[in-house]
Amino acid sequence: MKKRALISVSNKESITDFAKGLAELDYEIISTGGTLRVLKEAGIDAIAVDEVTGFPEIMDGRLKTLHPSVHGGLLAKRLNPDHMKQLEENQIETIDMVVVNLYPFKETLEKAGVTKEEIIENIDIGGPTMLRSAAKNFADVAVVVDPTDYETILDNLKEDDLDFAQRRQLAAKVFRHTANYDAMIAAYFQAETDEAFPETYTVTYEKVQNLRYGENPHQEAAFYKNVLDKSMSLATAKQLHGKELSYNNIQDANAALEILAEYDNPAAVAVKHMNPCGIGIADNLSGAFDRAYDADPVSIFGGIVAVNREIDTNTAEKISKIFLEIVIAPGYSKEAFEILSRKKNIRLLELEMKRAESVNHKLTTVNGGVLIQSRDNGKVAEEELTVATNRKPDEKELKDLLFAWKAVKHVKSNAIVLAKDKQTIGIGAGQMNRVGSAKIAIEQAGGKAEGSVLASDAFFPMPDTVEAAVKAGVTAIIQPGGSKRDQDSIDVCDKHGITMVYTNMRHFKH
Repeated sequence: MKKRALISVSNKESITDFAKGLAELDYEIISTGGTLRVLKEAGIDAIAVDEVTGFPEIMDGRLKTLHPSVHGGLLAKRLNPDHMKQLEENQIETIDMVVVNLYPFKETLEKAGVTKEEIIENIDIGGPTMLRSAAKNFADVAVVVDPTDYETILDNLKEDDLDFAQRRQLAAKVFRHTANYDAMIAAYFQAETDEAFPETYTVTYEKVQNLRYGENPHQEAAFYKNVLDKSMSLATAKQLHGKELSYNNIQDANAALEILAEYDNPAAVAVKHMNPCGIGIADNLSGAFDRAYDADPVSIFGGIVAVNREIDTNTAEKISKIFLEIVIAPGYSKEAFEILSRKKNIRLLELEMKRAESVNHKLTTVNGGVLIQSRDNGKVAEEELTVATNRKPDEKELKDLLFAWKAVKHVKSNAIVLAKDKQTIGIGAGQMNRVGSAKIAIEQAGGKAEGSVLASDAFFPMPDTVEAAVKAGVTAIIQPGGSKRDQDSIDVCDKHGITMVYTNMRHFKH
């Protein structure tokens, strides 16, 4: 008995070659709409699906393959006598292969000026249904969703047939494909209905690359991207030079980009182990890099640097003098790229520095589940600050306070940042008590602490951090406020003429 293949694809890539190969293997081709037209124009003998169903395509193609003559031919178990008898009684023929890929829902969402009607019309119904029917009965029906599989499938069919393991693998790919498709549709409707935390939460990611290992060599890892997230993302970066990124590289680079997005002025951010070790802003990129480097010339070694302006020759010369894992920039001058690419192992990434914030939630896995929260996109403007002390900050202090507040948001809690002249000079991260973080930041700042400002990601439960700041020569403090003992810290500040402002916003980062 001649085998039959039903072909209905949105992505027409290589489909005529594949269909010709099937025809040469004596498959009868059934097809629909635009696919049928493409096959016939290529001289491939194919019959329309309505000749199989005896029912025309209607409703602008919304209904064409949802018919017992199609799904009966897909779902019948060939070794089940009752199934085969029922096919015969209902004059249904078996279908041995389904080649389907779906309406371009993702691509439709990304189109400029797309209407909601267009989006809805690009939700495929018949395609996923055929794929699921065929994949459920994979032991008898080969199901093909990915054009990159065409050549391998033809080769296997020419040899003999697809074995059980190969059919099961194709079926597994189908269910991943339809789950991905449905998850994108669910995300669209979730946004449309403004449901932040629905009763079930479905997300989907597409693989970018396998990684050599995870945080440690004994851990396996891969990098996936959220195709619907249009924020500034490492997934869209173009690697111009250097070896593959590692798991830890990607984590650190992402942290650098999140920090960089806080600043409009020419800025440079140096990151080590997901914490900034230096941040600087200036009137030009070279000056910003100088400040980021001088903030901690020891910790920057082997770190990551991200900048928000094209790297020029002068900045490239400075960067080339130190060992860095990665440099990320919106571009490189010809001379700058030539200078940096002389270093064999440095990874040079190019990324458009878009300021769009991610609308997606932040997910953190825990054993047996996942924590989901909105991203920390909170910002504080100058007019939103509350002065808690007798003395108000002067203009220079105010600028440094706001600079430091943007930085401390991205330091692991408990977090303290000292800043001066648009430059971090001391960073204390991830300590079990706040004064411990302050001591680290103050020690790192050394003599630069005199006349600096201090930012804390959360309130002071006791005045010990303020007392340490006073001894170091800090003149202004920014913190959320809200402690039952706020007055103790205010009193210390007033006693020593220090100004302190409240943001009324906390930035814990665990």
